[in-house]
Amino acid sequence: MLDRPNRCVLAAAARSDEMLGTAFPANRILLVEQPGGWGVEGLAGSRFDSRVARSLIGTLGEQGVRVLAIRRPGRYQASAERTWGFADCRPGRQGAVWGTYRAAEELLGLDPVALAEQAKDTRPVYAVCAHGTRDMCCAIEGRPIATALAQRHPGRAWECSHVGGDRFAANVLVLPTGQLYGRISDPVALASATEAGQVLPDRLRGQIGLPPAAQAAVVHAQRELGLAAVGVVRLLQVQGSPPDVQLVRLAVPGGSCTVAVQRVTGAPAILTCRDTKTKVPISYRPLWLRAD
Repeated sequence: MLDRPNRCVLAAAARSDEMLGTAFPANRILLVEQPGGWGVEGLAGSRFDSRVARSLIGTLGEQGVRVLAIRRPGRYQASAERTWGFADCRPGRQGAVWGTYRAAEELLGLDPVALAEQAKDTRPVYAVCAHGTRDMCCAIEGRPIATALAQRHPGRAWECSHVGGDRFAANVLVLPTGQLYGRISDPVALASATEAGQVLPDRLRGQIGLPPAAQAAVVHAQRELGLAAVGVVRLLQVQGSPPDVQLVRLAVPGGSCTVAVQRVTGAPAILTCRDTKTKVPISYRPLWLRAD
């Protein structure tokens, strides 16, 4: 079953689907520990209070905060006291703050503005999508990666709910710096680079919170200029809008550069294991890089 050709990960690899520019737009994350199974809707489809979950997702979503359910990899005994975390991934403000809760209603009092001021923890945390009820590829590919990362860095690796791009599993979100990776098969390489303050450009989907063209431009500059340090390439400006070619100006060590990025639409295809109809995949293709 694991190797059947219609699994979305295998089909996307066969099509050579491009990952660049596919990170989600939220730049702050609320992580809510909810052990056990999750429904298709993640936190709202779990044993967590659905009323509270929908309130959190709706209220925080309006403020640019994405809510993810998390659970510890492997088998463990759930306790009455559970963990929550808030990660601010905005450039220059990256940090996290952690707490615990017993009753779901306690989380309704969390204020993103106040939490952003408290978010000072910069230790890397790995959130690995393992949302199998939404897409089996996320569980098949993600769970072994989450387990390996948890063994290497106890307490700093979690399974998480849907982060998008199921066909790119295993998907790993590194917090609080905000890199979203896809097609991760070597957790040791990812952890080694991350703990050293570096990225793996060849596995990056993009930086969450940035516009898609900017995500693609940043990764392209990291690849072309050999810049592996986290945060060394910064967005300055995006000119134009799709379907036109966009010009993305970036700050790089010693100056700045401009990357031209084109939005590309692919042939209709079944993009996830749950899809019953074809969709048009969209990717972002860097065309050139020019020093300013």
